[in-house]
Amino acid sequence: MTKPLLFSFFSGSGFLDLGFENTGFEIAFVNEFHKPFLDAYKYTRNQMKHSSPCFGYSNESIEEFLSGPQREWFSQVVADAKKSKRLVGFIGGPPCPDFSVGGKNKGREGDNGKLTQTYIDLILKDQPDFFIFENVKGLWRTKRHREFYEEIKLLLKSSGYQITDRLTNSLEYGAPQDRDRILMFGIKSSLIDCDLEDTFDWKSRLIADSKKLLDKKLWPATDDFIENSKTISPLPISDEMSKLTVQYWFEKNDVENHPNAKHFFKPKSDKFKVIKEGDNSKKSFKRLHRWRYSPTAAYGNNEVHLHPYKARRLSAAEALAIQTLPPEFHFPENMTLSNMFKTIGNGVPYVAAKGLAETVLSFLNKHV
Repeated sequence: MTKPLLFSFFSGSGFLDLGFENTGFEIAFVNEFHKPFLDAYKYTRNQMKHSSPCFGYSNESIEEFLSGPQREWFSQVVADAKKSKRLVGFIGGPPCPDFSVGGKNKGREGDNGKLTQTYIDLILKDQPDFFIFENVKGLWRTKRHREFYEEIKLLLKSSGYQITDRLTNSLEYGAPQDRDRILMFGIKSSLIDCDLEDTFDWKSRLIADSKKLLDKKLWPATDDFIENSKTISPLPISDEMSKLTVQYWFEKNDVENHPNAKHFFKPKSDKFKVIKEGDNSKKSFKRLHRWRYSPTAAYGNNEVHLHPYKARRLSAAEALAIQTLPPEFHFPENMTLSNMFKTIGNGVPYVAAKGLAETVLSFLNKHV
């Protein structure tokens, strides 16, 4: 199959896109409203020697393509892409604070919540051959948000799409973090002669059982914090488990020699030296354990993650490792720390993106 073309929205710094691109898709168009994230996206593509998207970059709000001045232009670009006789897909994870369990909880009425509807409406308007939708578990598990989510699914089905979705934990794809995400794949019914729900194999690229691995008895609990200490794994951890530890990814990405190794917030509290290794019992100031996975990879104002054996917060290099980015992926020197950690926290783990992309491509190759 010729590489499918992807139109990327809410692209951040490109974690999800990179997984798809390195699997066999072509990123044709990139839309990211926050300029520092888009600048980082361009920078990392250049550093990794990836070509620019053929339909360019956009720093506009996605609303411009639905009902604004760029509405007709965008529809024409999508139409031109379809003329290439290649499959055209939309890919995106709208901003999710309004659906997050620990977020604003404004749902569809929040400024970010409305962008989810906008993304769906854009799919309905321009009818890509297939699409990917990614979001937080609150849209799945919170009753009033789930009602909105089910309405979205009905709209897509009534517009000619078959859809399949799954609430997936990042651990299942091999990322060292306990983080649930909704993943939805949709495709035009006219393109396939099978039932998508029965045929799309969500589990084909999963490498771990999250229910089993979330058993705390399998992992070390807490240890006294000893700065710059070196330890060996205290448990007979299997290969599967060892690759889900923070330390494994720190070593895999050689974080101490990474270009973003020195990019971390300076310590300003005695807490950095007294919280035990592995104590993540509080909302903030969670100290990671080197021989466990991270609670999440979110780094907002209230989610401070401390280094397992250094008296500081994580560096951008270490956070990127927990998000399983390739070691050559790094941010420009002039990017602010706040923007680095925000885009890292917003992103999809690279191995999850790649696993999803492989599942989608396998389906497309067999059934389209």
